[in-house]
Amino acid sequence: MEARAGDADHQALKVWLRLLACTTQIETEIRRRLRKEFGMTLARFDYLAQLHRHPEGLRMSALSRYLMVTGGNVTALTDDLEQEGLVLRETDAEDRRSFKVTLTPAGRKAFEKVAQVHEGWVVELLAGLGIDQKHELHELLGKLRLHLSQASQENP
Repeated sequence: MEARAGDADHQALKVWLRLLACTTQIETEIRRRLRKEFGMTLARFDYLAQLHRHPEGLRMSALSRYLMVTGGNVTALTDDLEQEGLVLRETDAEDRRSFKVTLTPAGRKAFEKVAQVHEGWVVELLAGLGIDQKHELHELLGKLRLHLSQASQENP
């Protein structure tokens, strides 16, 4: 996609295409490595990561929002992970119509093992940038994200 933007194109379009190309390349490589090394999908990794960030557990509806997937996708993942003993699904004490999902001790241990390897892959994939460049890129992307958030609030 990046090759389609010519010198005469607007700079914003070129930046967007470069961001998209980099994101796609990194995500494709992470997906490939997760599948090869752990037999795991990126969706499963992201699901476990959300539960790891929320040790108190999450309602399935919140998981769906955080992962930006349908409730059906979350239910299918929950079914599989529960059967494997990695998550526990219980009726939410605050809302008996909802289910809350938490990592089991085995799920936490399994995720942390994969997460450590995953972090190494990300470090490796971004090794082409120096530490100062990573700081600068992080800062610039933060400014862009803030602008996008403000724009979406102004134009719902």
